[in-house]
Amino acid sequence: MQLIDLRSDTVTRPTPEMREAMARAEVGDDVYLEDPTVNRLQEMAAAILGKEAALFVPSGTMGNQVSVNIHTQPGQEVILEERSHIFNYEMGAMAVVSGALPRPVRGEDGLLDWPLIEAAIRPRSAYYVAQTGLVALENTHNMAGGAVMPLERMEEICNGAREAGLPVHLDGARIFNAAIALKRDPAEIARPFDSVMFCLSKGLSAPVGSMIVGSRQFIDRALSVRRLLGGAMRQVGVLAAAGIVALEKMVSRLEEDHANAQLLARGLAETEGIRIDPEKVQTNILVFDIAGTGLNTIEFSAKLKERGVLANGINQREMRMVTHKDVNRSDVETALAIVRDVVK
Repeated sequence: MQLIDLRSDTVTRPTPEMREAMARAEVGDDVYLEDPTVNRLQEMAAAILGKEAALFVPSGTMGNQVSVNIHTQPGQEVILEERSHIFNYEMGAMAVVSGALPRPVRGEDGLLDWPLIEAAIRPRSAYYVAQTGLVALENTHNMAGGAVMPLERMEEICNGAREAGLPVHLDGARIFNAAIALKRDPAEIARPFDSVMFCLSKGLSAPVGSMIVGSRQFIDRALSVRRLLGGAMRQVGVLAAAGIVALEKMVSRLEEDHANAQLLARGLAETEGIRIDPEKVQTNILVFDIAGTGLNTIEFSAKLKERGVLANGINQREMRMVTHKDVNRSDVETALAIVRDVVK
């Protein structure tokens, strides 16, 4: 039985073109900054995002944590949305690695605005409380069902934070999905941020890797922190080669994933016992409530798997599904039929 894997876009497999590029990659020692394929990928990422420089890192989590470390001092707080990846799925790394504390704030549909952030900033006159060191946003917002933050709101937050003397980092793991949904150039989204992380290994289908982009000074510091965290690699051009193909060939097809997510959302909305608003599905991630089915998410996932569909629960009543290049329209229609069978 061939499984339809809707757990995440991280399950995507590299394309034949990526595998060929990896096999043929010209390599050197990247710790000496001598790997030409890595250097090309970094130059390409910086140019696409409109920043001075970029750095290849093994994972999005490392990219986020390198950025937090550079922007903060031990004992400072990081303001972020309470369902954000940095807060929930990075093992408390900001505390362990950087001595920083999260200041989670609830945003409607996962989206913060400047008044919410401004209210959470610690007054500098109060010397006896942990001071705010950083604002971190996420676009698209994973656990808010792939929600997209409008460009104008991002600019307002970055302008407000700058006036307050605070840097702003963007967890842009799926920034290209956000750019397609907003019909904006990715560089427009990245422009107001002090640093941006984005993943090559999700919808872009590379097997490994993420990028951090920012000023030249920021990336020079990031080199040292990456080394500290064990992320300095040697002939890593064999991985960077797949990242180059990802940026050149895989961005334009993300719109197909969004269309499949819409098809899936509409079908789920018509299924008895399931609650989802298709209008809120903007990219390739769906979060839906199954409380009306009488099943919890562990039971629901198990029944789906028996019939050939993989999906994960995020709590007792909410499921998440993610469309990607290895799930086509026919797979979505089959998955919907299986969901309806499980609900019956």
